[in-house]
Amino acid sequence: MSLPSIQPYRPPAAGELPAGRVDWRPDPARAALLVHDMQRYFLAPFAGAPVPEVTANIGRLLAAARAQGMPVFYTAQPARQEPADRGLLTEFWGAGIGAAIDADPRAADIVPELAPGPDDRVLVKWRYSAFQRSPLAEELAARGRDQLLVTGVYAHIGCQATAVEAFMRDIRPFLVADAVADFSRRRHDQACEYVAQRCGAVLTTADAVTALTASASIGGTR
Repeated sequence: MSLPSIQPYRPPAAGELPAGRVDWRPDPARAALLVHDMQRYFLAPFAGAPVPEVTANIGRLLAAARAQGMPVFYTAQPARQEPADRGLLTEFWGAGIGAAIDADPRAADIVPELAPGPDDRVLVKWRYSAFQRSPLAEELAARGRDQLLVTGVYAHIGCQATAVEAFMRDIRPFLVADAVADFSRRRHDQACEYVAQRCGAVLTTADAVTALTASASIGGTR
């Protein structure tokens, strides 16, 4: 029930992204950035790539978002969870971070390269979707945000679930393909395909940064 060992793989490049059904573009006046579960525990199974590239790309997105005054959200699972709080996750994944915390007291920490800033919001993560048992939807609405850039791990689990729920709440999700990581390239590609065809837009970090740092939003993307 524990996390699998993850062999190195290369994340998809711009020319390898799936075709999409919408032509949405991130707008810094409408978007928020989500850094999903980038905790030591969830990154420990990786043997290398794509974590360094993904971490660097999330860092680029954080810099662009903060420069534009965009809201930045993080999710982080608690170090220890009561059985009632963890619920069915235990049957699929065991005790999670709680099983690792004695060996690594910092297992629940967000990696230092992506440390939250003083104006960022860290949400307690209880289920796959960042919206579950959290105020994310309400805080996005309060800030007038109806777009969400999704980054982090794992692409086909929490990142995809969050994108699907964003769509069902009429929040436009953007999965940043080279700023997420997964159990394998196959799983990674499956997540990108699902989002592109069913609930959102898939783009690269370079394209997201270009959109977020444009001098003005021309015409909007509604």
